[in-house]
Amino acid sequence: MSAVGTLWTVPGMRQAIVIRSVAALAGLQLDLPEYKHFEDNKKPEFTAKFPHGKIPALETADGFKLFEGAPIARYLSTLAPNSNLLGTNDQEAALVDQWVHFAESEISTPNDIMWQMLNGYLTPYNKPIHNTLAERQLRAINTLETVLATRTFLVTERITLADIVVASSFQRAVGLAIDASARAKLPNTIRHFETLANQPKLKEIFGETTYVEKAAQYVAPAKEKKPAAAAPAPAAPKEKKPKKVEDDEEDEPLVPEEPKAKNPLDSLPKSTFNLEDWKRAYSNKDTRGPGGALEWFYENFDKDGFSVWRVDFKYNEELTLTFMSSNQIGGFFNRLEASRKYLFGSVGVLGESNASIIAGALILRGQEATPVVNAAPDYESYEYKQLDLDNADDKKFFEGALAWDLEIDGKVWKDGKNFK
Repeated sequence: MSAVGTLWTVPGMRQAIVIRSVAALAGLQLDLPEYKHFEDNKKPEFTAKFPHGKIPALETADGFKLFEGAPIARYLSTLAPNSNLLGTNDQEAALVDQWVHFAESEISTPNDIMWQMLNGYLTPYNKPIHNTLAERQLRAINTLETVLATRTFLVTERITLADIVVASSFQRAVGLAIDASARAKLPNTIRHFETLANQPKLKEIFGETTYVEKAAQYVAPAKEKKPAAAAPAPAAPKEKKPKKVEDDEEDEPLVPEEPKAKNPLDSLPKSTFNLEDWKRAYSNKDTRGPGGALEWFYENFDKDGFSVWRVDFKYNEELTLTFMSSNQIGGFFNRLEASRKYLFGSVGVLGESNASIIAGALILRGQEATPVVNAAPDYESYEYKQLDLDNADDKKFFEGALAWDLEIDGKVWKDGKNFK
C-alpha cells in the first residue's frame, strides 16, 4: 500500500483522529513526519505550501495541498469510493455533510470554548456563557440519541465519515461536560461511540477515552472573608448623614464601611525592599549586565522580609503544545490576582511540544510560600522550593528564570510570562 500523501499534525488532535480513521478504513497510507508546532509551520518551506500555517495540513503524492480537518477527511474519502464513507448517492452524501457540520458546530465548538474558559485561556470566566454552551452541546447530543435509537449508524448501514466525526467530537465531550448522570440517559449515543472507537482498525487511533464522573466546573480564586459589620454608632451632631448606595437587589441605608480583613502578611515587620520598585526596575532595565535589573535586585533585596522560590509544575507529562503550556501559566497567574501586592513571578515553558516542562522563580513576601500562592485554587498543582541565593546553583536558576534563558536537563526556555 503506497502512501497517498503527507499529513502534518500533532498527536491527539481531534481532526487528525478523523483523518487517520478515514485513511485506515479506506485502505490509504499517510506519512506522518516529525512535526513541531509553532516552529515547523513558521518555516518558509511550510508557509510556501500552506500560507496560513495551520494544521492539519495534507500534501498528496501529486502535489495537491489542503488544510482544515473536515475537508482533508472528505477528500481522502473520495479516493476510496468503494469504502462508501461518503454514502452511495447524492442524498446520502448530503446527509454525511449535514452530520459532519452538525458535530463540529454543535458539539466540538462549544466543547472547545468551555475547555478554554475553564482552564483560564479565555478570561474573564462567564458562567451564563458556560451554561449556554453546555446546554447547546447537550441538546445536540440528545438529538443524536433520538436518531440513533432506530439505527446503528447515522446515514447508511455502514460507517461513514459522519459517524467518525460525531464519535471524535463525542469523545472530547465525555471528557469534559457529558458526565455520568448525562451519559446514563444516552445509551444509544454511547453504543454508537463505543462501536466506532473499538473498531479493530480504529481502536489504536482513538486511544483511551476519559469519562468524567462530574462535569468540569470553574473554580474561582479564593476571596478574603470580611468580618461581620458592627452596629453603627449614633451620629454625632453636625456629622454628615451616611450616603446611600445601590445594593444588588434594593437600596438600603449605608452603614459605616466595613474594615477589610487584614492579611497576615501585612503584619510582618516592615521591609526595606519595595516590591513595586523592583517590578518597575525589572520592566525598565535589561535583566543582566551592569546597571541591570538583577544588579538592582541584589543591591536592594531584603532576605528577612522577602524570600525567593523555585516553582515547578507537577504534571508536566500532561503538557502538549507549548502555546497551551504557556496559557497554563497565564491561567495560574490570573488566579493569583489577590496576591499581586505580595508577589513577583517569572515562569516559563522549557522544551518542545509534547516534551515540555513548566518552571520558574517567585519573589514573595515573608518566608513561606503558601500564604501567598494559596490565593490560586490550583496552587497545589505546583511544587515550591525556597532558593538560597548564596548557593551558586540556586542563584543560577533564579537568574536564568528572570532572564528567560533558563535551561533544565537540556530543555531550553521556549516562552514565559511575568506576574508583576
